[in-house]
Amino acid sequence: MDRLWLNQYPNGVAHDIDSDRYHSVVDLLEESFQKNAEQPFSVCMDVWMRYRDLDKLSAQLGAWLQSLGLEPDARVAIMLPNVPQFAVTMAAVLRAGYTCVNVNPLYTARELEHQLKDSGATSIVILENFAHTLSEVITRTPIKHVCIASMGDLLGFWYGRWISFAVRHLAKMVPAYELPISGDCTVTPFKKALRLGAQRKLSKPTVNHQSIAFLQYTGGTTGLSKGAILSHHNIIAATLQAEAWFTPALTKVSDLRKVHSIAALPLYHIFALTLLLLALRQGSSISLIPNPRDIPKFVEVLRKRPFHVLPAVNTLFNALLQNPKFRSLDFSELCVSQAGGMAASEGTARQWHKVTGSVMVEGWGMSETCAIGTNNPVTADHFSGTIGLPLPGIDIAIKDDDGNNVPQGESGEICIKGPNVMLGYYNQPDETARAFTSDGFMRTGDIGLMDERGFFKIIDRKKDMILVSGFNVFPNELENIISLCPGVVECAAVGVPDEHSGEAIKVFVIKNDPTLTEERLLRFCHDNLTGYKRPKYVEFREELPKTNVGKILRRELRSPTAAAPAAATASVPHTAPH
Repeated sequence: MDRLWLNQYPNGVAHDIDSDRYHSVVDLLEESFQKNAEQPFSVCMDVWMRYRDLDKLSAQLGAWLQSLGLEPDARVAIMLPNVPQFAVTMAAVLRAGYTCVNVNPLYTARELEHQLKDSGATSIVILENFAHTLSEVITRTPIKHVCIASMGDLLGFWYGRWISFAVRHLAKMVPAYELPISGDCTVTPFKKALRLGAQRKLSKPTVNHQSIAFLQYTGGTTGLSKGAILSHHNIIAATLQAEAWFTPALTKVSDLRKVHSIAALPLYHIFALTLLLLALRQGSSISLIPNPRDIPKFVEVLRKRPFHVLPAVNTLFNALLQNPKFRSLDFSELCVSQAGGMAASEGTARQWHKVTGSVMVEGWGMSETCAIGTNNPVTADHFSGTIGLPLPGIDIAIKDDDGNNVPQGESGEICIKGPNVMLGYYNQPDETARAFTSDGFMRTGDIGLMDERGFFKIIDRKKDMILVSGFNVFPNELENIISLCPGVVECAAVGVPDEHSGEAIKVFVIKNDPTLTEERLLRFCHDNLTGYKRPKYVEFREELPKTNVGKILRRELRSPTAAAPAAATASVPHTAPH
């Protein structure tokens, strides 16, 4: 394959990476802990954690997990927001030899139940704020061990106790819950698990390149999410690819360990997770933002110390720009404004450059590729409007429906091959087989082209997937759930353009109950779908367009005249994705 894009690489970026330099992610982590012991790792609510703290705490929690007698390939669910416990738990699970299953903390009971059952997770580390959701489904899942964390657990003795008290009793952010405690199910507070683990020694696990490091769940074309199998080799490769690509932008920082990044995107999401792993590889530090939707507080955190890397989705960049105090910040140290997760708009990019002096660089990746795929050069002096170039070690091919490469400049499905690409979908051999071409490329479902310089551009989406603020939403899942609402006969969900989230969800509904209202339907969606999956618009119809065999024609519903919010359409206030 002619890697035309290599001619556009910034100076100093290697064409490939050595993904064999580490035997496992455990080796990568432990090397960093040893080299960077006294370096700051993270700050949350003004409380710092150093690498030696992360090393010690993750070893303790890992030893506790091993004491539970879990099977060698056990899956451990992590249901935590951006708090210090996330990195401790992630490192603990990996160092103990188990598999991390990242869970959106704001999942509904139905969504949580599916992911726990599908992954076969037998243990979960969860913030108490979300334990009420687990309590609704735990008896129908394989979960046998629950570790309950409180917001202030790792924020110091007195300050941490105050934060936990305030969250529980003043803000009332911990709904009542009851978890079964029996011989079959144990419930252990996070700090107690650390104390118990401190009495044991963490055993070095037997893991290798092909061992599963993460099950990263993504939207399912059949209506249910599926777990992308990310091996230790995949994670090592993605981390080194990110390091190779971002380093040229950080040359003005004499020591990469002094780089400070902002973790506002949720760490359970593959975009932020990969950037967290990059910080661990560099020995650099991060600011943890538990609630980036509180823009005024977020801006105050940004004001407290210089920051060099700010990854965000287009909606978050926009929200920051709308805050007057944000414009008064010192951006002199900002080296990388990384856009991803959803299409970055040129208008936002121009305004961002005007306010911060930093060029917004857009990239593209998927859960299935560890968020790594293409990226614009981080040394760019302008916004390109493309998704950039394949990163080191990655091949991108534009293929037709039969898997043949199309001529350069013509459109087709973007297909990717590289050491960061998943092994397959967990326990779904048919889905895995459909995902790959005969020559080993993974089909992405995005339609795009490569220009004469080797830059790639997405021009359409082959799948019916809806992209809401960087989160994949599959219509089948929405339609399956909405069809259960009393009074709904048939429905179809499509994405419509939205200035805030890139796309918003509109659902077309046929009803047989005249008393069914938009309000009732939206309340049903609120109870059964997490925030970013909820429709923004509802339109009742007498019939839906279909093929002669009865398949709903979503493409007709996506046409501008059909999909545009009309006077008869119910609109609900926009909420940030959860």
